[in-house]
Amino acid sequence: MALVGNPAPNFVMDSTKNLETLKEKVSLEEYRGKWLVLFFYPLDFTFVCPTEITALSDRAQEFKDLDAEILGVSIDSVHSHRAWIKTPREQNGLGDLNYPLGSDINKTVARDYGVLVEEEGIALRGLFIIDPEGIVQHATINSLNVGRNVDETLRVLEACQTGGLCPANWKPGQATL
Repeated sequence: MALVGNPAPNFVMDSTKNLETLKEKVSLEEYRGKWLVLFFYPLDFTFVCPTEITALSDRAQEFKDLDAEILGVSIDSVHSHRAWIKTPREQNGLGDLNYPLGSDINKTVARDYGVLVEEEGIALRGLFIIDPEGIVQHATINSLNVGRNVDETLRVLEACQTGGLCPANWKPGQATL
């Protein structure tokens, strides 16, 4: 079933919101009233994943300026997430992040969002833009070897926020139809 135009599947999962205790969960409900960029990635300590995660973190303020939060999710444990975050970027880690990572260790969230590769037990690179009412407004799913583009994510977020008809190649600041 297509998720776009429908309520986002609910979730509650462990997260790195409190990096020291790892005891703070994250849920869809806490993002009500804001836009949410929810993205899935295959695994911690891999090659393409940190490029996406750090690129989004480096531009997190641009998302905040658009009243949007970011949440990254993989099937790894919060302990693995913490180890990766505490590893400096120059040592192939993430370093400090400007948003939390969620732990979908039981794979239910990835399955609910249609990005779980059952045979491998990992998620494809799914990205979902969820509006303040909890409705999925955008979804993209990439294969494991293709990273996402932060500029395009911001463009689509702004297009969704216009409430208008955005023609092909629309850019923020341009008129809608």
